[in-house]
Order: sequence, then C-alpha cells, then structure tokens
Amino acid sequence: MASQNLLNNFVSGIPSHHCRLPANHSFYNLSHLQVDEKQLLRAFIPLDSSGSRLDRCRRFVEPQWQLLAANSSVNISQVQTEDCLDGWTFDRSEFLATTVSEWELVCSLRPLKQMIQTIYMGGVLAGAIIYGGLSDRYGRRSVLIWSYLQLGVLGCSSALSPSYSAYCVFRFLSGMAVSGVILNGVSLKVEWIPTKERTLVGTLTSFFFTFGQMILAGLAYWLRDWRKLQVVVCAPQFLFFTYSWWYSESARWLVLKRRSEDALKSLHRVARINGKPEIAEKLTLEVLHSHMKKEMESSRLSHTAYDLLRTRGMRRISICLVAVWFSTSFAYYGLAMDLQKFGVSIYLMQIIFGLVDFPAKLLALGMLSYLGRRVSQATCLFLSALIIFANIFVPTDMQTVRTTLACLGKGFTSASFTTVYLYTGELYPTVIRQTGMGFVSTMARIGSMAAPAVLILDEVLPALPSVVYGGAAVLAGCFACFLPETLNIPLPDTIEDVEDKWSGGSPAPQQHEGVALKEGCVVSTEGVALKELKDAEGTGLNAL
Repeated sequence: MASQNLLNNFVSGIPSHHCRLPANHSFYNLSHLQVDEKQLLRAFIPLDSSGSRLDRCRRFVEPQWQLLAANSSVNISQVQTEDCLDGWTFDRSEFLATTVSEWELVCSLRPLKQMIQTIYMGGVLAGAIIYGGLSDRYGRRSVLIWSYLQLGVLGCSSALSPSYSAYCVFRFLSGMAVSGVILNGVSLKVEWIPTKERTLVGTLTSFFFTFGQMILAGLAYWLRDWRKLQVVVCAPQFLFFTYSWWYSESARWLVLKRRSEDALKSLHRVARINGKPEIAEKLTLEVLHSHMKKEMESSRLSHTAYDLLRTRGMRRISICLVAVWFSTSFAYYGLAMDLQKFGVSIYLMQIIFGLVDFPAKLLALGMLSYLGRRVSQATCLFLSALIIFANIFVPTDMQTVRTTLACLGKGFTSASFTTVYLYTGELYPTVIRQTGMGFVSTMARIGSMAAPAVLILDEVLPALPSVVYGGAAVLAGCFACFLPETLNIPLPDTIEDVEDKWSGGSPAPQQHEGVALKEGCVVSTEGVALKELKDAEGTGLNAL
C-alpha cells in the first residue's frame, strides 16, 4: 500500500527540462560552431531568476549569439522572450520517462501533475465511504478479496493509459481499491488478534508499510520508466488476491450477522492452526450465543453513520478521531509527497524517509505498550509539530539540517499513523467498526488531498506551509488528549458497550475478550453451566 500512496513521486517525477530549440536551429544544424551543447543553449534560453540555471518555461525569440562570448556583459533584461512554442526537451539522466515528460505537464500545465495525486486520494476517500459500509454489510473478507482484484486489474491497466484523462480515471479507481484493502485488513487484524498481542502485531504490520517505501525506491531506480513501474508495483496484487481466499471471515461479524455456524467453523479452524485442538472442542454454539447475546440483540438494529455522532461517548470519540486522522494525514503527505525540493536524489530521499520510520515505530511500540494509546497519540503529534516548527528557523542554505528535521518530522507522523490505526479499531464497536473506520479515513483522505495544495502557499511566504502543517498537528494533539484509553481493554461490540465504558456513566463489568466469560466455566444468562472449561485464558480469541 505504501508503494501505491507514494507512487506519484516517481511516476510523475519532474525531470530537468528546457524549451526545445526552434526547428531551424537544431544542434545538428549548428554543429559547425566550436561550442558544446550546454554553452550553445545560452544563446537560445535565458537564465531563471536564480541566475544559476536555464529557465524552464521561456526562450529567446531570436538567438543571442553575443552571449557565447567569453566575457559577455550584454544586458538581456530587455531581450524579447516567448513561451516554449515547440515543446520541451527533458533530461533523461534521472527519469527515462514519466507522466510529466510524456504529456508535458510543466510550466502552465504543472498543476496537472499534482492533480494526479489529488484525484488518487479522492478515490481513496470514495473507497473509504463506499467500502466501509459494504464491509459492515457483506463482510470484511469479501470486500478485501474484491479490493485486491480491483487494484491488480486497474493498476496494471493504468500503465496502458493512452492519455492523461484515462490515467486519472484508473488512478481514482485504484485509490478506491487501496482504501478497501487498508480498511478491511485493519478490521480483520483488530477483530482476530487477542488484546495483549494487538499492539505488537499492529506495529509489526506497519513496518511492512515502511519496507514498501524502500522497495518502491529501489524499483523506481531500477526501471526509471513510469509504465513499467506501474505494472511491477500493481502485479503482486494478483498474488494477494489468490491467497486472500484462505483468510477467515471475522468471527465477531459472523455472529452478529446470525451466521453462528460459520463463526464456529472459523474459530475451530483457527484453533487447529494454532495447535490448540482442545480449545476447539470446548467451543459450541451455546458458548457463542451465551457470550454474544447482548451484542446479537443490539445488532438487530440497523446502524448508520449517524450512530457515530448520536450518543455522547460515540460523538466524543468521532470528533476527536476526525481531527487526529485529518492532521496526521495532512502533515504526513505534506512532507512525503514533495521529495524533489530537498536537493538530494529522489531515490535516496525515499529510502531515508523509509529508514527513519524504524526507530520512530519502535518508539511508538514501546509507548503503546507501556504508556497507553492516548499518551502515545498525543506525543507523536506534538513532537511532529515541534520539529516542523523548528525547521522554519533553519536557514535555507543549511540543507542537511533541514532535510534531517524533515525526516524526523515524517518519522513521528508515521508513528502517529501506526497508533491511530490501532487506536481507532479499538475505540469503535464491532457493529459499526467499519463504518467508523470509513468515516475517519474519509477525513484522512481530505487531509491528504489538501496537503499538496498548501505547498502553493510558499509563493506567498516560504514558512507558511510549515506553519499550517505544524498548527494542524498541535490542534490534533489537543483533541487526542480527550480520547479514552484502550490499553488492555476488551474490544467493544455494541454502542452500549462504548457508552458504558467511556461516556462518563457507571462502567459496565469488564469481560474477557473472546467466547468465554469466566475462568473455569461458561454461564448462560439463567446461570446454568453450559460446559466445564479448564483453560485459564478462556476459550475465546485470546485462547486461540
């Protein structure tokens, strides 16, 4: 998924370029002049405002041969220039071919380059809205399988795009599929992994996102052609589609959808795979129903996005998560989607941005395990804001320091992403978890779409983008302080569970996550023992 989100850095990289010379002044026709190509360009193309490189969007109307003289002091401010009427010549040392060089998305068309990423993120946003609701209705596994297939087919098809418009359509639909993969993958992980191991598994999973960033840089450096890179990045989705049929549907979701037999089969299968056949023998429909009775009664009610805001506890959680998701994505993509501004090789910069994630996420793992989710979330946001603000006061000529601070800021926003994915899955109840994930993910995609637009503000004031990114992170950190803590707390299954635990009323008695209610026996609501159990951890997901 990292390769998809950051693909535009390489597919739409901007090669060095300048106006193509007029047809009657080609280098071939001017070969009799005893000057090299770089010197010859000075007679046709003016220098830009910095005076250190050729202008990318203008050329002289008439060649200025006097500029080729060794000690020329000609004042060219009054020399007439024109747009690149014959197109552009692109340097092929860094990129062999990109969407920018193929469709000449430079100068007046430069906003179209960034529009590709905005359209892609729009697709991710649409996918969060559509697939979030569909997975609550049709299941996490089914939507995940479909999303893999959609991403593989449409991602590879985008490499065959004959035009800019067609490519944008394919990227939008690919973005929808990416959202389906991420949301349903997170929900399956949260709903299957036991409470104590959830932090470790969630953080380790996020490391693969980091590996994806680094692998993307290697593939882009090797291929350097946007069509080939597009195919190589998307083709593995067919492999994922093939083995995703082996996944088990969420047992929680199956029980709440009155498919208890299927849930029981999935639980038995997991028990056998984990080498605990004795647990499988203790799992019966009576055990499932006795444990999930309250949740099953609640699930008879139809739930909509309105339920995310209807009650006090859900409203507090949703509002705070909206701020956290928006700001985390806003700051992350503001830093990660403009690698060429650092003056370092874009391939090296991508690897550095990936490497910095390792210590940041290890720090997040320790914080999540010992300090809890709320402190970890707020700390990551406040530290990222501090580093972004600090970069404002570093002089532009100290490029190494600025790059180092940018990497640290990106590391903390990445750790914030790791935390909020886990945190959100633990805060929303099972009956509406995917709808909630889709809702807050929608806010994240709005943030990722807005982030590139803010970079335009540097034309007004160079420090303004950093002020906006840092300010958003501070605001989100404040909102995170109002979220309830979920460390070592069982997943809520119903909205009533959330209200009992976190709305400020009297807390409901906590039960161990899984199928078993008590150590030693499972008791129905009538108090009748259903089956003697001996496993100290219970017979639910924790026992598997």
